[in-house]
Amino acid sequence: MRNYEVMFVIDPALEDAKKDATVETVQSIIAADGEVGKVDVWGMRKLAYPIDKKEEGYYAVVEFKGNPTLPKELDRRLKISDNVMRHIIINKDEK
Repeated sequence: MRNYEVMFVIDPALEDAKKDATVETVQSIIAADGEVGKVDVWGMRKLAYPIDKKEEGYYAVVEFKGNPTLPKELDRRLKISDNVMRHIIINKDEK
């Protein structure tokens, strides 16, 4: 099991319930094939540059452990999600 971290930006136009559901969905994807660690929801933050004409985003960071195929599946699922504007998955073991 390797240590990973995923940071994702959720569309700020969504209601709070859908934002929370998106975070729960990411956790369930990870839990299906790995272990969810620390979940840190930053909330609304100003973006460095506009994405889809939006100046703000709802940030969340999830640390997790999983096998090398888990990040690929998580990346695929986040790319097709309409709720997630941007995401990045980092392998914390590689330095």
